[in-house]
Amino acid sequence: MISDKREISEIKIKTVTYIGMCVNSGLSLIKIIIGYLAGSLALIADGIHSLSDLATDLAVLLGVRIGSKQADSSHPYGHGRAETFAGGFVALILIFVGGIMIYYATIAIAKDEVTKPNYAVLIAAILSVVAKEWLYRATKKIAVESHSPSVYANAWHHRSDAFSSVAVVIGFITLVFGFSHGDQVAAIAVGLMIIWIGIKVISDTFRELTEGSIDNETIEMIKNIINADSSIQHWHQLRSRTVGREVFLDVHILVDPELNVAAAHDISENLEKSLEKQISRPINITVHIEPDIPEMRKE
Repeated sequence: MISDKREISEIKIKTVTYIGMCVNSGLSLIKIIIGYLAGSLALIADGIHSLSDLATDLAVLLGVRIGSKQADSSHPYGHGRAETFAGGFVALILIFVGGIMIYYATIAIAKDEVTKPNYAVLIAAILSVVAKEWLYRATKKIAVESHSPSVYANAWHHRSDAFSSVAVVIGFITLVFGFSHGDQVAAIAVGLMIIWIGIKVISDTFRELTEGSIDNETIEMIKNIINADSSIQHWHQLRSRTVGREVFLDVHILVDPELNVAAAHDISENLEKSLEKQISRPINITVHIEPDIPEMRKE
């Protein structure tokens, strides 16, 4: 069951990432060429941002490939952390790209470089907004379904590109109305947005690396599944953490003290099967069985 879930999500991740690579390649070429010919710093920066998306796409594919490897003697809990590190790598690239954009835009303002409005810039930016927003939504959908930190980070990288193109459009409009540094100011705004997104993504990565619990919605689903089993008279010490796309869970359940070992084991097996069936992501659970006697009841 776990293997099937992992394989299905891996296929979806690879598909949407390959599509993203094709879109990013085309947009990057269009924006850099038009930005160079029109002298638009914001559009060139936007094109470089699209180019950086290719690096993050490759990081996601590599992270998924390593993270999908089966557990072995050297990694008994699997290789899922590779996807977590891939997500952190994407976040660092976001922060770096945002800083570079701010630096060059600030230099351009200091040198009093003036950009003239060019409608080719506007068309390229609008095309990018539409394409990258669609790509963000498609990638985020897969990220939510697969619970992949690297794919989630990559989705936000796509949206940051859409944001940067929106800023280019705003910069163009300000140029039309006579603000000569509108293009550079737009580039700075884009840089700040990208840095903010990078910080948000990397904070999520640190949460997993510091053994943070899984999301509250999934925790509530797990509690409901346990409570629905009438053979489980009480439970406590529910703990969870994530390793890439997988959930690792352990819980103590209290059962009828008159049951034999085989019957108690069946209850544990049924709980594991229920969780694997009803939770969308791969889940690994360790169940500790205890007799339901007063001194064993803990809150």
